[in-house]
Amino acid sequence: MKDLISALNSVIHKLFSYDKWNIGYIIQSPENLIRTQQLNGKINWLSEDKADYAADPFTANINGRVHLYYEELNFWKGRGEIMMTDDMHFKNKKKVNGIMKDDIHLSYPYMFTDSDQLYCIPETATAKQVSLYQIDMNNPYKFEKIRVLLEGQAFVDSSIIRYNNKYWLFTSVSGQHGVLYLFYADNLDAPFKAHKQNPIRVASNVSRSAGRLFIVGQKLYMPSQNPKRCYGGSVMINEITTITESDFQYHTAFELLPQAPYDEGLHTINFENGLLVVDGKRKVFSAMGPFKKVFRKIKNLSKHN
Repeated sequence: MKDLISALNSVIHKLFSYDKWNIGYIIQSPENLIRTQQLNGKINWLSEDKADYAADPFTANINGRVHLYYEELNFWKGRGEIMMTDDMHFKNKKKVNGIMKDDIHLSYPYMFTDSDQLYCIPETATAKQVSLYQIDMNNPYKFEKIRVLLEGQAFVDSSIIRYNNKYWLFTSVSGQHGVLYLFYADNLDAPFKAHKQNPIRVASNVSRSAGRLFIVGQKLYMPSQNPKRCYGGSVMINEITTITESDFQYHTAFELLPQAPYDEGLHTINFENGLLVVDGKRKVFSAMGPFKKVFRKIKNLSKHN
């Protein structure tokens, strides 16, 4: 009888629960994270938005004010959009414009600065492109496409950093597990060349980026997604010990676990002026759960037909 009840509970859980992602932050520097190897206390979670997903948070300091960029996804739309808010809440959010067509799934708005200009490389895997966009500092929700950096494959979660006088572009290809692709260029206007070891074999919890690369004490660190328990289960912090045009070596330093009440997942971290911004996943139970799941599957099938 107990086994029957347990099985029934499991079926109900699978049918009527779905993932809910939210964004939070704590006061923490990259140096403190590397030294302590853990989150610095309790995460301050934003008041939840009506959207099913608010995840992949990136921040940018524009004219002395922190702007939050993130992926928003509703099951009924079936595709992600890039949103922006100029405070740490969702009340005044705006949809970013200037990124491709409305039928393209958008996520992971990787933000970085170069020569006092603010840029973004959003994930546009369904368009099989990695493109560079410049942000209008006077209208931070307006993006302008500058150039295509890579094309031809469904690149996901592309991340870029200037290190040792080169730009290094880390990316993955959808469906390829345990594989990392690395490209490099002398400047943002130059063509990105493929690393000689591509595709680079790495652990399955290292192949997909989980936020901005960062430097502490001249050492380069790459956050990566750990899917071993579930999608977006936790974040690994990896030290890149060697990175040249012909060699790439790393070691995984430690793991960051999700935090209650969003203790089902953590898959993006980013630093900004003393803040560490993260996302988190929890399970939500709803009578609409089965309908949302079916609708999402139909949407996913239609993308591939």
